[in-house]
Amino acid sequence: MIDAAQLIAVEVESFYLPEESEPAQRRFVFGYRIAIRNQSDYSIQLLARYWRISQGSGEIREVRGEGVVGRRPLIAPGLPFNYASRAVLDSEVGVMEGSYTFMAPAIGETFDVAIAPFRLARPLYLH
Repeated sequence: MIDAAQLIAVEVESFYLPEESEPAQRRFVFGYRIAIRNQSDYSIQLLARYWRISQGSGEIREVRGEGVVGRRPLIAPGLPFNYASRAVLDSEVGVMEGSYTFMAPAIGETFDVAIAPFRLARPLYLH
């Protein structure tokens, strides 16, 4: 059994995209950058993603899909895989969390890695 927490590190940076947002229409767009580092001794392939998006309005959305940004990357030992994506919320604040499903082809096992909750928040403006 693979101890995923020891083998895969996931770092997240989120940011508000004011040029794509329309606050008057309750459309708030956030970008996020993900860095996945393979700390194992063998290559791993990212097969799927799961996101749970909690919005300030109370609505919760779940997103499941194959790979990330249209890819199912094979990540070599010691190397990172980086990508950027975005989320559209109906409120100025939200929280995303989830998991990735990976496969280690060399040993034929699949395993999940949790993505810790991270905040999506529009910066406050003082007038």
